[in-house]
Amino acid sequence: MDYDRESTHFDCFRGCSVTVDEETLEKQIKYRPGCCKLEVYDVLKGISQEQWDNYFEVRFKNTRKGIYVNASGQSIKMGDLVVVEAATGHDLGIVTLDGPIVGRQMKCRGIDPETQELKKIYRKARPFDIQRWQDAIAREQETMIRARVLANNLGLEMKIGDVEFQGDGTKAIFYYIADGRVDFRQLIKDFAEEFHIRVEMKQIGARQEAGLIGGIGVCGRELCCANYITEFKSIATSAARVQDLSLNPQKLAGQCGKLKCCLNYEVEAYLDAQSKLPKVVEPLELEDGQAFLVKTDILAQKLYFSYEKGSLVNIHCLTADEVREIQAMNRRGEKPATLRQEAVSSPEFVTAVGDDAINRFDPEKKKKHRKNKNRRNGSR
Repeated sequence: MDYDRESTHFDCFRGCSVTVDEETLEKQIKYRPGCCKLEVYDVLKGISQEQWDNYFEVRFKNTRKGIYVNASGQSIKMGDLVVVEAATGHDLGIVTLDGPIVGRQMKCRGIDPETQELKKIYRKARPFDIQRWQDAIAREQETMIRARVLANNLGLEMKIGDVEFQGDGTKAIFYYIADGRVDFRQLIKDFAEEFHIRVEMKQIGARQEAGLIGGIGVCGRELCCANYITEFKSIATSAARVQDLSLNPQKLAGQCGKLKCCLNYEVEAYLDAQSKLPKVVEPLELEDGQAFLVKTDILAQKLYFSYEKGSLVNIHCLTADEVREIQAMNRRGEKPATLRQEAVSSPEFVTAVGDDAINRFDPEKKKKHRKNKNRRNGSR
């Protein structure tokens, strides 16, 4: 069936498309895997294992998802909208994984179905359930804006980052960000009186907020926190120093305002490569002077030396083994002749100075050559 673009919109927070039939005004919901945050690729698709037939991963808004057991007796597959058990009432979500890959996910999360009681899938969602679910979703934006006003009126140092309604519309989760402890007992009373729902407050960090909202990073790819990161590890500026990166806050900070998670990706590789480099504490002694270390290419295992301290002019490249050999000669009281025959005209590295210039994307202006009118007139 072909859908009109005007009657179809994409709910990327839940990974589905919502299409409204213009004649019957009924809403049709379809699962869209590409929109789901923290999506898991099913590498075991097509493989059947009976012990995992009744276990499914059900996804809700943003990064919230869980493992549920099918207690309905209905045939359920990936992409179905199902009504599931909740702490109070019931919720509605989309089945995003089925089959043996669910067993792998349970093992990764430390879930043992024999010792832990999993929540149940009651049934497939009916049109009434879907309509009620969509009505609850339509209230989220307005509720979030009003919730921020109520929190501001009480003078609480917190930010309401997102609101997620339960499928039956009787409960909402308010995600908030705060630097310290917040006494929101009065706020919960105000929320319950204002919205007539059960209220659950859930504190998140700045990185988790970026994962909930999503976006595109400076690398051109989807944010890692919205794509696959589930546990956020502490990130320090030492990770940038190890990789010899410029300590520029504008370049090291992500969209959340914190240090980028990707700074930790290659730290171990750099530490391993750095352990194989010789420690240069003092300049190398040569017959024609002293050579000072000015630059180190950690992954290439190359060190750059200059006869002028702190100067990048006329630098000389040495491998790690060559530096060790010269250091061993210096300890024996010997000095190599010179490094000048191995001078590097242009270094293999480039600096990032000037990358922030506001006119760096402007096209280069061509110089206009003015013709000498006197010569032209004289040639006539």
